[in-house]
Amino acid sequence: MASAASPALVGRDAQLRLLNGAITEPPSVIQVQGEAGIGKTRLVRAAIDPLRERGGERTVLLGHCHQIREPLPYGPVFDALRHVAAALPPQDRLGPLTGVLRGYLPELADRLPPAPSPGPLDDPRAERHRLFRAVHALLAAAGPIVLVVEDLHWADDGTRDLLRFLTDQPPDGLALVVTFRREELPVPGLPFGHAYRRAPGVRGEVISLTPLDVEGVRSLAGALLGRSAPTPEFAAKLHERTAGVPFVIEEVVRSLLDDEGRLPEPEALDRMAVPLLLREAMAERLAGLSPAALSTVRAAAVLGLPADEPLIAAVSVPAASDAGLGQALEAGVLLEHPDGQYGFRHTLARQAVYDTIPGPERRLIHQRAMAALATLDPPPLVQLAHHARRAGDFAAWQRHGSAAADRAAALCDIPLAVEVLEGLLADPKLPRDARGPLALRLSRLAAIGLSHRRVVRILRHLLKDDFLSPQVRGQARLNLGILLSNQAGAVAAGRQEILAALPDLHDHPSLAARGLALLAMPAWGGEPLSMHQEWMDEAEKLLEEDQDPELTAAVLANKVSIAMLVGAPDAFELVAALPVDDPAPAVRRQVARGYSNLYDAAVALGHYAAAERFAERSRRIAEETGAPYPEFLVEMSSIRLDLLTGRWKGLRERAVAAVEMTFEAPLLAVDARLTLGMLALARGEWDEAGEHLEAAGVRELDSGFLPVAAAASGGLVELHLSHGSLESALHEADLAVDRLRRKGVWVWGDQLVPAAVGALLMAERRDAAAGLVAEFAGGIEGRNAPSAEAGLDAARGALAQDADEAAHCFARARGTYEAMPRPYAAARAAESESAARLVLGDRERAADLVADAAERYAALGATHDAARCRHLLREIGPSAARRKGRRGTSGVLSPRESEVARLVALGRTNREIAEVLFLSRRTVDTHVAKVLRKLGVRRRADVREPRPDDRPGLVES
Repeated sequence: MASAASPALVGRDAQLRLLNGAITEPPSVIQVQGEAGIGKTRLVRAAIDPLRERGGERTVLLGHCHQIREPLPYGPVFDALRHVAAALPPQDRLGPLTGVLRGYLPELADRLPPAPSPGPLDDPRAERHRLFRAVHALLAAAGPIVLVVEDLHWADDGTRDLLRFLTDQPPDGLALVVTFRREELPVPGLPFGHAYRRAPGVRGEVISLTPLDVEGVRSLAGALLGRSAPTPEFAAKLHERTAGVPFVIEEVVRSLLDDEGRLPEPEALDRMAVPLLLREAMAERLAGLSPAALSTVRAAAVLGLPADEPLIAAVSVPAASDAGLGQALEAGVLLEHPDGQYGFRHTLARQAVYDTIPGPERRLIHQRAMAALATLDPPPLVQLAHHARRAGDFAAWQRHGSAAADRAAALCDIPLAVEVLEGLLADPKLPRDARGPLALRLSRLAAIGLSHRRVVRILRHLLKDDFLSPQVRGQARLNLGILLSNQAGAVAAGRQEILAALPDLHDHPSLAARGLALLAMPAWGGEPLSMHQEWMDEAEKLLEEDQDPELTAAVLANKVSIAMLVGAPDAFELVAALPVDDPAPAVRRQVARGYSNLYDAAVALGHYAAAERFAERSRRIAEETGAPYPEFLVEMSSIRLDLLTGRWKGLRERAVAAVEMTFEAPLLAVDARLTLGMLALARGEWDEAGEHLEAAGVRELDSGFLPVAAAASGGLVELHLSHGSLESALHEADLAVDRLRRKGVWVWGDQLVPAAVGALLMAERRDAAAGLVAEFAGGIEGRNAPSAEAGLDAARGALAQDADEAAHCFARARGTYEAMPRPYAAARAAESESAARLVLGDRERAADLVADAAERYAALGATHDAARCRHLLREIGPSAARRKGRRGTSGVLSPRESEVARLVALGRTNREIAEVLFLSRRTVDTHVAKVLRKLGVRRRADVREPRPDDRPGLVES
């Protein structure tokens, strides 16, 4: 069997050691990422081939995802599991649950126990969960197992869900290896569909492969030549022309060799561009093939996917001899893949061969591919559509493409359905009369998924034409508005499209109700709450005329979400009305969306335990019904919940990844921006805090998410006050408070109002502060909003002129925050309470409160706040309670030195460090000198930020 990998692995020693170590220390999850041709497969094979050769030690299972795929959930994993038989224990030692897999793995039927009773469950959720558990149990019984899934960027949602289930708590003997191209993932940066969180006891590694440097290129070329490496000049030119991509290097080197195996002068590379280099390399290899072998290779290139011998023979020129495949394998142009499949080593090679086939011959081969594939049962509709289009059979292309989208949607593979419909609509050969119905199907499905850019572009182009009927135009415009408002984060533009669609929907009251229900969501736009309520009332009236189940569920989900968002007393009772158990997937997708909205609302109001329940339900229903968008919303909102509840470890990295992932729709990342801003504020990183808080929607009056924008404005007020910029703080407070006032939803002011009151009091505007507190109190009266209640106590405490009253107000706020739990806010309240206790003369209690706050801040990593508390403890005096932490030992940074090292690494001057940590310049000078000495460096520029795991615990006072 020929290897499908490069013959030489160069420049990857460190990565190979890391991969080998993780594979041999299960349970482990290893992600190998890199661009096409970079050597992901070669690296993995270098690790697993020795295991296969030794045998018995570990079982290696291989699964592949393919670019042209049919809607077959879990296919790559089940393809791999078909080869697990030799590792299975006797049937009587397998758990009965594994019998569920008999229907999916007929090759193992005689090795698996009987299918459990009852048979397939009526509830798809339960059946899916049982299937996942069965796969988990099978892998656990067969361990130790190395499961490799290649090209995860092409995986179906079902495969991602199954792998995600396995990664949550992998079997003890499982090492899961996935390879993918990061830039081609459906959700950039998330190979499993959402952020991977390593479970305790599981080793997790991310191995990123980058292009080779000049020396690596030289070494690889030498390995390919089988003798000494080429000259440095040639290697430098080869690196320049191939960008250091190993696959391209290999093909170019082979094509450039003369009859004696020598390379030309470096100047020969100057005459060719990189794409031409690769085409020339493949042309050289094809030139030596017999006609039969060439026909076989061309058939494989047209088929696109690895195929078995009969299929390749059916697509080849009829006169091709049986020896054609053997000759292609012997020449190394085609390679044998698992399960008797034959294809190219890399997609770049396949494309290069495909480009050499003359157009008329290509069409004939595509026609033969259609005829051969049509005989399969079930027919691979996506492949049939692909070949029909390239064969010029437009009627068959449209027929197969439409059927493929229907099948994918029926199997809840929404991304594939959207991809197929996008391809049809983007093609100028699609007849005009077919565009309207397909556009409607696309827009409806896109509202469930995550991709939006191409769909938005297609819909806008279609809406410019006059051939659409008012009915189709209205529905397409409504769906465009929903897509813009949700997935694209362009709420203002989306609302305009919905308003424009309403006149065309007068004959479809339920659709109009769906649009009005979206307009009714009060967290966006400048309209008062009363206007949103009017829109919702009108939507409910329209549903009385036309009760479409899916659209009724959509309107109900928004109604319940609104009640939760504004803190309505009956909000939790209304949640029970959601049709959780409706048999229709379309209805339950709306329920999943509703629960994701409820999660967001509960986070904003301080119902954190309820929020976790809503998140679990949203994720579960979204996974079961193939609706990735609600899962995405929950993932983004979970960043804010972790900020509030004090789960800060790794939070900054998650938030940064979320911002990078949503660069095309930045307003979807406002939770992450708020989190980054507040984390930076707590650490005294003022510039970063300002940048992120400004980007959290505070200036987007129509598209910003107001609960988050109000919290970000509160952070900006505090930032300005910390700089002594009172006028800027007052200006920010006035703008944000006025925005809340016009909206009429004060429950979102829990972080804004206390900060605004502090700014007003600092400006000696006590009457204005008292008026704001009274307005806030009236606005949240009768509302179910714990965060707002605690914020009101904090604002009243700041306003109180009697120290005893202030202390009691801050104590109530602290108690509420601790119960939620919200540790950072509790520490802030404790600080404020200590100030009141000092006025009352209770220095011991004040010191205890400050020391407790310092510990909370230190545990969170809020270094600036912790330093402020330690400074205050020193001011309270030696009689106060003091809590000492560990002192640094020789060569180990103390907690204080770790803080200084972090700020030095960020480029802060000694004066700036002194301001952040409330220390004297001389003290900072001493700490910096110790940091340099202990780290063994001479320059500040060589100081690197200490890793969280390396930092000592309790910070010394």
